[in-house]
Amino acid sequence: MTSVREVHLKSRPVGMPSHENFEIKTVELRDPGPGEVQVKNLWMTVDPYMRGRMNDVKSYAPPYALGEPMHGGAVGQVTASGDPNFKEGELVLSQLGWREGFTASAQGLQKLDPRGLPPQAFLGAAGMPGLTAYAGLLRIAALKEGDVVFVSGAAGAVGSMVCQIAKAKGHRVIGSAGGAEKVAFLKEIGVDHAIDYKAEKDLTAAILAGAPEGIDVYFDNVGGDHLEAALNAAKLFARFAICGMISIYNATEPQPGPRNMALLIGKNIRMEGFIVSHHFDMMPKYIDELSGWARDGRVKWRETVFEGIEKAPDAFLGLFKGENLGKMLVRLG
Repeated sequence: MTSVREVHLKSRPVGMPSHENFEIKTVELRDPGPGEVQVKNLWMTVDPYMRGRMNDVKSYAPPYALGEPMHGGAVGQVTASGDPNFKEGELVLSQLGWREGFTASAQGLQKLDPRGLPPQAFLGAAGMPGLTAYAGLLRIAALKEGDVVFVSGAAGAVGSMVCQIAKAKGHRVIGSAGGAEKVAFLKEIGVDHAIDYKAEKDLTAAILAGAPEGIDVYFDNVGGDHLEAALNAAKLFARFAICGMISIYNATEPQPGPRNMALLIGKNIRMEGFIVSHHFDMMPKYIDELSGWARDGRVKWRETVFEGIEKAPDAFLGLFKGENLGKMLVRLG
């Protein structure tokens, strides 16, 4: 490779991002020096957390720099190597997505061992979203025998894995998603009670229709009205794993919180937010379990794929319009 295209952050969005916030540039690639490799990206991911990095605010991840390429998970193939530990043709995982290729230090790369899984799965079910589901459900929510689990954003990359991990471990699962196609997908992956939140006037009643005695675990990807309804439907000593709140990511002013937070006290609910990067120690065990579940057909995943680096902004914007079923990916090369 001699030149590649990259997606740069042109301006910081206010509210919902638009195409005007992105710029595609062509850059020249240098040959790798000692300890470096050149990689052709095959797949890249877009994820809701990237919206926060477009703002110039302090958070758990540094903001994207204006006029510079954005970053995110990518799977690529080594095309040239100045590091003896990496050979041409090997597949690697990096955080140098949003570009068709790169030359960089080998220290930031991870060799992939597919173990029968497709390479792009390591950006979804076998990667950060899958581990987020696994750690949030088992460690943060402390899933235990007999628990009834409610998942919001259940047809997304994380939510669909939460549903299936809970089902693989023998639990009753209620899932919420928007639209008939997504509800049909939830039923396909074994969700016991699928809710189309766009068609419901009373979300609490919809949850209780699938869990008359209430829920023990809530895995939150949405926030807002879903969190409020989960508090209403929670049993005594319920555990809430707060993973994301996509309903407020593009808000231009502070949003009101649930009106029923006092239920945390009387119901003795434990609510805990988490970031997956603090739980990477669980990845080996997770991949072992996932490989078995995939072989047995107990876990499956969907992908929504956009083609070409020029479509990366469309894929990203689609996350906030509910256009993804399962993992949102961009195929490069």
